Amino acid sequence: MQGLPDDVADLERLTRVLVAVAWDSAHAAPRGVTFPQVRLLVVLDSLGRVPCSRLAEAMGVNASSVTRLADKLEAHGYVVRGEDEHRRTVVTIEVTAAGREVVAGVVERRHRALSELLAQVPAARVQAVSTAVCDLVVAAESAPGVPTAGPGRL
Repeated sequence: MQGLPDDVADLERLTRVLVAVAWDSAHAAPRGVTFPQVRLLVVLDSLGRVPCSRLAEAMGVNASSVTRLADKLEAHGYVVRGEDEHRRTVVTIEVTAAGREVVAGVVERRHRALSELLAQVPAARVQAVSTAVCDLVVAAESAPGVPTAGPGRL
């Protein structure tokens, strides 16, 4: 990539591969479930039952965006709304068993793709790749310009 140091260009190419894997894995969801809806399900599944405002914060979106996405997912039986037992005005949301099946399919497809990717790396270099990835994740936690909280887990 023109103008970038080689190491940054390498990470840019890796980013494109990983985004493609995440995007493709979302296609394991049932027909009609959009990428943003899959994202909500994956993030929510990792959080458990939470107030809608907490989900919006974790996803880095407005509460109204969560409401619109949740409306469609609730209509298909993938999430259920409730109320906080201590504060009745707080609306909670959680993934249903059907929603967990969607998440499991998406994550399984992603894991298969990542396994196939690693299978293409010479066996003697797999540990080095794993170490480098771990180093990057740790570095991201302290790099001020890297948004690690970001838009929630995919």
